[in-house]
Amino acid sequence: MNRPVIIVHSFEQTCDALIAALEAETAIALVSAPDAGLQSGPAWFLSLIEQALDAVPGARLLDVTATLDCGDKPGCVLEALRHGATRICFTGAAATLAKLSEIAGVQNAVIVTKRPRGLDLLGVTGPRDRCRTWLAGECSDGSN
Repeated sequence: MNRPVIIVHSFEQTCDALIAALEAETAIALVSAPDAGLQSGPAWFLSLIEQALDAVPGARLLDVTATLDCGDKPGCVLEALRHGATRICFTGAAATLAKLSEIAGVQNAVIVTKRPRGLDLLGVTGPRDRCRTWLAGECSDGSN
């Protein structure tokens, strides 16, 4: 399913993205910062998503996916799977990807090899308004 992608870096940005998606009545794909699984860890990102879904009334009714970027580190992918991640971005070796995909499949998780592009909220002033504009299709790229 093709859905708008918003790259989030904080709890506040994640809540703003969810609120904008609720207002637009649209599905949304939330994506971590590049290599966030290596920097902040899978538990942090998954907790961020869960807390934002709990904090925004009605957000759990949305069709939301969340993708954690683990870069090229298979250990990060395995840790993310242990924490219950269902969508992971991995850019490592193809042979390693095959093994990781097999493990992920058992857990009904998906590993993507290309980082999703979308609206990156890093450094954006007024992220909720920017998300509204993005979801309304009024801006065509993810530039800030």
